[in-house]
Amino acid sequence: MLHLYNTLSRSKEAFQPLKAGMAGLYTCGPTVYDYAHIGNFRTFTFQDVLKRYLQYCGYAVRHVMNITDVDDRIIQNARERGVGIRDYTRHFAQAFFEDLEALGIQKPDQFCYATEHIPEMVSLIRRLEEKGVAYRQDDSVYFNVSRFPGYGKLAHIDFAGIKPGARVDTDKYLKEDARDFALWKAPREGEDFWETEIGPGRPGWHIECSAMAMKYLGETFDIHSGGIDLVFPHHENEIAQSEAATGVPFCRYWVHGEHLLVNSETMSKSKGNFYTLRDLLDRGFDPAAIRYLLVSVHYRKQINFSFEGIQHAAVALRRIHDLIDRLAAVRQGAAGSRSLAEEAIAKARRGFESAMDDDLNASEALAAIFDLVREANTLLDQDQVGEEQARDIEAFLRRADSVFGTFFRRSELILDEEVEKLISERRQARLDRQFRRADEIREQLVRRGIVLEDTRDGTRWKRSLSAPA
Repeated sequence: MLHLYNTLSRSKEAFQPLKAGMAGLYTCGPTVYDYAHIGNFRTFTFQDVLKRYLQYCGYAVRHVMNITDVDDRIIQNARERGVGIRDYTRHFAQAFFEDLEALGIQKPDQFCYATEHIPEMVSLIRRLEEKGVAYRQDDSVYFNVSRFPGYGKLAHIDFAGIKPGARVDTDKYLKEDARDFALWKAPREGEDFWETEIGPGRPGWHIECSAMAMKYLGETFDIHSGGIDLVFPHHENEIAQSEAATGVPFCRYWVHGEHLLVNSETMSKSKGNFYTLRDLLDRGFDPAAIRYLLVSVHYRKQINFSFEGIQHAAVALRRIHDLIDRLAAVRQGAAGSRSLAEEAIAKARRGFESAMDDDLNASEALAAIFDLVREANTLLDQDQVGEEQARDIEAFLRRADSVFGTFFRRSELILDEEVEKLISERRQARLDRQFRRADEIREQLVRRGIVLEDTRDGTRWKRSLSAPA
């Protein structure tokens, strides 16, 4: 059974959804004021693995993700460029969708744009006013933190003795200090605003997620996920405003991913270590290797991102790709040892599922996969894998890859150094009289557009005319 670490209880809990066989999942999406950076995609890929493993376990997942297309930064940047916020955010939202596709991240069932859900936010704010937990000041509406006794229960901060009336107007604040936060902001000169029944203005950052999550998943739903930086104040404020309005628990499992570091430092433009996914793709890195690196570390552990790390991820993926190629080359009708293959697959499945059930322990799950890779290669070397066993091993790898989304994604372009490495491996196989393995390597290179020519002076190679440049 799947167990998840619940930030609310600070413990691993067995996942028991509200409705049998169904899981409601809300994930915090991007604020589209710029291109999403690689740290953002550490969160989005871990959420993708969470969703995929729920599906692996047989749950029908209803996945909702917000797109924040109005906030302080968006308004400021749009004003500096002399465009409206819709024109400004459209480009970055589209870029985000393209980046999701590049990394093989499944799209949610419902994207929610904040600007398309103003009526739902206004309705929720009215409920909070009617219950006496929201008040007006200078034509804005604020949530009264002191009127919600459970405030601080997610971040596990004791806010006893909250000073009443202290307010914050910015959409994001970092100090672990309680402040009444804006639900609705009065319009300022030159800003986009909406005319509504609670007056002109625009929503605060926190209200959007509560309104949209409850619209599509109900007043109580299963899982809310985001980066660890959102625990306070964003998710804390979501709980306060949602539960104050409804009187019922907002979300049952809060699942947060840790930060990504770059060369052991926090990512920052001033340090020159700030990378978008597009920066990395422009440098020629394989998106499958980037994804593998991001998902290979337990989501509650910090991950140290580096170019060398992507290269190591590519090498790890190559081991899996090589096995897949060897399995595909098993002769039709060839016989092998069914019992040995079944034992290796069963062992890998137990290890994979046990690790993933333990709070999505991806690193341990991948260790089980590589144990199978090693055992399968040994069986292939010993001619113990026939056509049926090859098919069964590949089927399990595909099943596991329905969670990780990397094993069967590979760049069409094979790098020169990779060609040279495979040619060297083929040369050694021939010297060791492992001619079958040598032929497998040749076929692998042919499938990837590399033509070999064995000469007296050694092996020459070239890319076929149909090979990708």
